Amino acid sequence: MEGGEPGGGGGGLLQQILSLRLVPRVGNGTTTYSSPLSTFPEMWYGVFLWALVSSLSFHVPAALLALFTLRHHKYGRFMSVSLLLMGIVGPITAGILTSAAIAGVYRAAGKKMIPFEALILGVGQTFCVVVVSFLRILATL
Repeated sequence: MEGGEPGGGGGGLLQQILSLRLVPRVGNGTTTYSSPLSTFPEMWYGVFLWALVSSLSFHVPAALLALFTLRHHKYGRFMSVSLLLMGIVGPITAGILTSAAIAGVYRAAGKKMIPFEALILGVGQTFCVVVVSFLRILATL
């Protein structure tokens, strides 16, 4: 075990993610935000993680539904794989860039971001992608 960590390397990653305080802690009956996200990596990572999680929460059920309904089709069952890949590849490519742009604007303005703002901005990115997908705006161009 590297670094003398009891419990292996998995605990280190979990502790690193939890140290960002992206999820509010509940203590003594009140919800507290101990510290806002103030550095560029913290803000970028917070917005990016929420965008990734919210994208997966839309795409995983859609992929499972596609797999269930198209399981007997010769080629249709592979549609679920493409849905799942879109839910992962989209936030990794475009989500990284937009989250960095958002964090850069906050950093340039000298503002700090509370974790709830990171949640709203990350889920908002996914919401915009879902709205554009359902409205088929790109098909009209």
